[in-house]
Amino acid sequence: MSTFIKEMIAKKLKQLTSDELLHYSKKYGFNLSQAEAQSITKYLKTQQIDPFSSQDRVKMLKELARITDLQTAKKAQKLFEEIIKSYGLEYLFN
Repeated sequence: MSTFIKEMIAKKLKQLTSDELLHYSKKYGFNLSQAEAQSITKYLKTQQIDPFSSQDRVKMLKELARITDLQTAKKAQKLFEEIIKSYGLEYLFN
């Protein structure tokens, strides 16, 4: 089952649109511009990132901080951790 879940999450990251990202940013209290959302989704689509690897998540958060700012990246990291805990998926993320 964990392989299936991992594949679903990886696929969603690759297919995420800037409009979806803007929708989620409003829902979770992030301030993103259209240009930032486009840069983030382009990064997710073009880079080989394993969201289940702590090293790759660090790279991803550094890039998010570069595109937006450090405060936004930290807030995203905190939200990410809360979401995986709320779904009981901590075991998937090393």
